[in-house]
Amino acid sequence: MRFQLFIKSILVIFGLVFLSSCKEEKTTKPEDKVVVSFKKEGTLSLIKADSDSIIKTIDIEIADNEYETQTGLMYRTKLENNHGMLFIFPNVQMRSFYMKNTKIPLDIIYINEDQTIVSFQKNAKPMSETSLPSEAPAKYVLEIYGGLSDTWGLSTGDKVSFTTINE
Repeated sequence: MRFQLFIKSILVIFGLVFLSSCKEEKTTKPEDKVVVSFKKEGTLSLIKADSDSIIKTIDIEIADNEYETQTGLMYRTKLENNHGMLFIFPNVQMRSFYMKNTKIPLDIIYINEDQTIVSFQKNAKPMSETSLPSEAPAKYVLEIYGGLSDTWGLSTGDKVSFTTINE
């Protein structure tokens, strides 16, 4: 009788140990392995349409090839208020961006061939794959930190002017 109780106790203990070892392990979030730093490739001025006054001048990175336009600001963990990325396309057409693998909120500013702002997508949600289309054909797209287009008082019809650094 005692032997049976001993065996049952051993089996219960073994079962508890076995079950507790099957617990799902807590996973730790891996640190970002991809670190992408800002690289100044030009400057861009935002100009108020009704007064021709400069609203803001920022440093920009340029995305003008397929890889750069596909990658954009993906994997970045920060974007300073005086930085942005200017996408330069070879033609004018309706554009659409998304925020896949983009970890920071962005304002996406669509600009036509005359360097006039034609539409906005403000405070685009990080990591979202929702399509964020332009409301008019665009040749350029400017991405800045989310909320800055409102902070700076940008409107459709305002202009941009940019220069690139030749290296």
